Amino acid sequence: MKEIHIFNSFKTEFGGSEQEALHLSNILSKHANVTLWASTSRACPKLMKKNNIRKVSFLQKNGYPKKGTYIFVGCHWRNKLWPYLIGRPDRLINIYNTFHPKHVKITSHHPKLLKWPDVEYIVVSNYQKNSERIDATVFPSPIDISEFSSIATHRGDSGITIIGRMSRDDPGKHNLQDIELYKKLARDNVKIILQGASCLINELENTKNIKILETGTLKASEFYSSIDIFYYRTGKHVETFGRVIFEAMAAGLPVIAENKGGYVDWIEHGKNGFLFNTTEEAQALLEMLIEDKSLRRYIGKNAVDTVNTMYGEGSLQEQVNFYLK
Repeated sequence: MKEIHIFNSFKTEFGGSEQEALHLSNILSKHANVTLWASTSRACPKLMKKNNIRKVSFLQKNGYPKKGTYIFVGCHWRNKLWPYLIGRPDRLINIYNTFHPKHVKITSHHPKLLKWPDVEYIVVSNYQKNSERIDATVFPSPIDISEFSSIATHRGDSGITIIGRMSRDDPGKHNLQDIELYKKLARDNVKIILQGASCLINELENTKNIKILETGTLKASEFYSSIDIFYYRTGKHVETFGRVIFEAMAAGLPVIAENKGGYVDWIEHGKNGFLFNTTEEAQALLEMLIEDKSLRRYIGKNAVDTVNTMYGEGSLQEQVNFYLK
């Protein structure tokens, strides 16, 4: 079997890049010998122990890869000595899942003495590929949608509409214009759950009908089970993919998201989700879905169909074939 080594920072249990690396490992481990490596000394100990992730160490016999396919997920060699000490890869694949042009500049060339193979780039959306003008293959970020499919099947109707949003607890992940939108909806007796929004606690704490949860309070599947509409907009951060969007869609939720980010490649406005450009548009869409339960069910069903196509056997096999060739 092929030897495949997957590198990531593995700094947090809840990061999209970390989840992408773990899910890719799960997919490829059925066809190859896969080893996970932490590319930084600041990796999360709990995450490393749970997933048998190794820390690169040149002082140990098996502390670094000797050969095989090297896949970097959202990271690269930061220490210039590493490439000289590590084994030469058969293939070098870089999954570029952020908007940092310097990343490509750093990784696209290696010292000639290394005789390393050329980098093969993977991006997670056409939105990213076109924005960065990078020569790359496009594969959606790996997600195990089976974790969410049962939620869509058993989704009930509590009679109370709950709007939810989930992300890492990072100010860049939140748009400050949403604070007044949340308050307006809350005054109209709409319940809102924000997981990963502790950075907004000063603006929203003790606001009736708004519940703020720390990142990781609820498992993703539990969170999606507890809401009726998924809402998403970011601040300075731009999503190259937006895996929470697709998790929510897999759970049969109607999604309302800003028209900015990699997820726009797959959302057809009014069919499997909604896209907006202004706060006024967002509010109108939210109010429409709050009032129309049948529309929520229609959009949610189409969202599930979309995600099933994205992560169906054909799409999955295409990715496996690429990494194993």
